Amino acid sequence: MQQLYPELKPYREFFLPVDHGHSLYVELCGNPQGIPVVVVHGGPGGGCGPSSRRFFDPSDYHIILMDQRGAGRSLPHASLEANTTQHLIGDFERLRAKLEISQWLLFGGSWGTTLALAYAQAHPQQVMGLILRGVFLGRPKDVDWIYEAGGASRMFIDNWAGFQKPLAHTNAESEGQMVNRYYQLLTGPDELKRMAAAKAWAGWEDSIATLQPAQSSAGDYEDAHFDLALARIECHYFVNQCFIEPNQLLNNMHKISHIPGIIVHGRYDMICPAEQAFEVYELWPESQLHIVRDAGHSQQEPGIIDNLVKATREFALKYA
Repeated sequence: MQQLYPELKPYREFFLPVDHGHSLYVELCGNPQGIPVVVVHGGPGGGCGPSSRRFFDPSDYHIILMDQRGAGRSLPHASLEANTTQHLIGDFERLRAKLEISQWLLFGGSWGTTLALAYAQAHPQQVMGLILRGVFLGRPKDVDWIYEAGGASRMFIDNWAGFQKPLAHTNAESEGQMVNRYYQLLTGPDELKRMAAAKAWAGWEDSIATLQPAQSSAGDYEDAHFDLALARIECHYFVNQCFIEPNQLLNNMHKISHIPGIIVHGRYDMICPAEQAFEVYELWPESQLHIVRDAGHSQQEPGIIDNLVKATREFALKYA
């Protein structure tokens, strides 16, 4: 069983100014002459954490992390202005050009797989490979599985009750439309309601992220700053269908059919059911699919770590 590499500090940190007043936090780690790999974080709105540096051998890889618009340490915090999938794709291209990298490896999880696939399909000539964990295709049915009754709620009915509480006084034509009702709160004028909604939203995700959920939330999900960016930006994307056409990613898989990829997906992923990974795999001749039998969605589960570290080692041998 492979473990994460030891803790690693960046050798350089800076902010990348882009349009509409956004300034994106970037950190560089590992070997500047190594294989360039860019971490495409989840959410959207999740930001990059220190553990994201540790899936790669720092002697083999030049590890690049960037917090997407409004996320993590990027400024302005939790901003929704000019924050779309197309803007994010452009930001990664701007970063690649700034670092004078001709091709890089994409490493994305959850929403990071959505964005990595969209970026690769837009700029296939700049991509040497992809490592994807917990594939999310961003279709309405994929969002509904997580946030509407009848999906993950059926397995986590106790946690679902907590997710519904902040919506007691919101307007809705039916008992559905959970994302739209949360969006009312998260973009509304009442700060206390915004923060309560953000905590409940992030807590729901945390409670269904692992095969064996912890008794209480831990880490980032207890951070109100993190919760607000995650909830606001996710809601913003989901009410706008992730700013992509339904099945866009599947329909464009032919554009990256020649690029190698490794897909890692937990068998019991309750956030992104494994059928999404299989749909991508079936349309991608150069891909491998590893279903982890004892894991859910989180990149911190032992089986997921094992497979992701093996994947980065495989690419290191391929491109050394």
